Amino acid sequence: MYTIVWLDAMHYKVKDGGRTESEGANFWLSVLTDLKVRGMKDVLIACIDNLTGFAEAISTIFPEVIISNCIIHQIRNSLKYISSKDQKEFMSDLK
Repeated sequence: MYTIVWLDAMHYKVKDGGRTESEGANFWLSVLTDLKVRGMKDVLIACIDNLTGFAEAISTIFPEVIISNCIIHQIRNSLKYISSKDQKEFMSDLK
């Protein structure tokens, strides 16, 4: 069992079978299926970047998993609600 697994999107232009692979839910479902086939029995907590369909893909393979949004992504998403002139002070306070 893996206690915590961090899964994050990395964008590479790689062709597989003559086409570029995208990072949708189906892509992650195949990655997670492969990990399970290779011996990963279970995951307690999965920290993800909240890609659409990502949580559902993980839950399909590991039904008991607890999904958590990565703190870095939570901070980045929060910054869009703070005016640019106040972001530096916000980040300083957050530290």
